[in-house]
Amino acid sequence: MNTFESLLASRTFLLADGAMGTMLMAAGLEHGEAPEAWNTSHPEQVRAVHRSYIQAGSHIILTNSFGGSRFRLGQYGLQDRVTELNRAAAELVRAEASAAPRPIAVGGSIGPSGELFEPLGTLTFEAARDAFAEQAAGLSEGGVDVLWIETMSDLQEVRAAVEGARTVCDLPLVTTMTFDTHGHTMMGVSPVQALEALRELGPVALGGNCGNGPAEIEGVIKAMHAADPTATLVAKSNAGLPKYVNDVLTYSGTPEVMARHALHVHSLGAKIIGACCGSTPEHIRAMSEALET
Repeated sequence: MNTFESLLASRTFLLADGAMGTMLMAAGLEHGEAPEAWNTSHPEQVRAVHRSYIQAGSHIILTNSFGGSRFRLGQYGLQDRVTELNRAAAELVRAEASAAPRPIAVGGSIGPSGELFEPLGTLTFEAARDAFAEQAAGLSEGGVDVLWIETMSDLQEVRAAVEGARTVCDLPLVTTMTFDTHGHTMMGVSPVQALEALRELGPVALGGNCGNGPAEIEGVIKAMHAADPTATLVAKSNAGLPKYVNDVLTYSGTPEVMARHALHVHSLGAKIIGACCGSTPEHIRAMSEALET
């Protein structure tokens, strides 16, 4: 039993981390730069983000590898560095977890490819599976405890990621989708349809992330828990809705809003709770204090 499985078995809730991209942009990541490239070019800045979430109370820290597939990295000409950048992403979190005063689980973030499957696009299932296998291998080599397949819209893509991961390692899997289109994913999948399909893939936990803010994720968790009260559910909402204020992208969800959300979504059935775009260590600290007390 690794750290993630041990924490999951021993606690009534687990607090995941918050946004990575939001924090890296605040640290100087430029538009048009690959966040994953910072794993080797700016490792101390990436480690500092992970450390800040650990200090805020997170039990699970996700790697800086959301766009670490050959498809996403290819947009920056980095498609030949998939293994290197994903392994580095895992090693950075592992270093901070090892230095922490309490057990910290390392989650290997695997986001969507950004491509559309045939016939809407040109992506084949085999190409997606192979790309996700390549990414999962790098994360596994770097020492993650769990592979975290997140922000998916297409069930076929989740299956490809799961199959790819299982060709290279036997790590536990978490799968989440984003229900940002009238309570469904962009590809028309409802929360209950997602629950039923994802459950068959055998993840240790499943749920929703990103999207249009806390209320949306709360609806997702409520529907999933009603359909299967035994499922281990993940809620990782954006910090409210984004809007531009004086040319700066800001989010409406304050730390206090996200603290209330953490309590409410936990009461609705979520066991793993975190935050997504727009969130910071301050949000996670407020959520931790609310859940712990």
